[in-house]
Amino acid sequence: MAAALFREHLRQAGVEATVHSAGTTRDGRPATDHGVAVMAERGLDTSGHRSRRLTPELAQGADLIVGMGREHVREAVAVWPGAWPRAFTLKELVRRGEQVGPPAAGQPLADWVARLHAPRRPDELMGRSTADDVEDPVTKPRKHYERTAAELDDLTGRLARLLGSAR
Repeated sequence: MAAALFREHLRQAGVEATVHSAGTTRDGRPATDHGVAVMAERGLDTSGHRSRRLTPELAQGADLIVGMGREHVREAVAVWPGAWPRAFTLKELVRRGEQVGPPAAGQPLADWVARLHAPRRPDELMGRSTADDVEDPVTKPRKHYERTAAELDDLTGRLARLLGSAR
């Protein structure tokens, strides 16, 4: 859901970017029926989505790695330790981005991400945190998908606006 929403918000903000979805689940799993239905109500077709496991190659090739929870960031760093400076939870990334402000016009994404990363400590990734983790609705009733989609829509929209204001 997050990747589809982020792609759409980036498009609306006029930001050209490639967004991939990868995680901790085994490869090839389709989006859930509730997930597909909730995204369809938002005008996004995720019916063709298939899960992909994060690999060292994917992590190394990413300018920015965004996890839905601390466990995803920990997994990205475990897969490739070099991911730490550019792996954030979505909530953390938006929070830090709004505190620091958008990238300056023409500023490379890597420089902005480095600024966001500078005050971080690895121990901030321990445990779960409502300040950092987005609820995973998998195996839960549809209302959880709707709540998560609304939260992801807000967060990815805010992040896209931050990135779009640097254009």
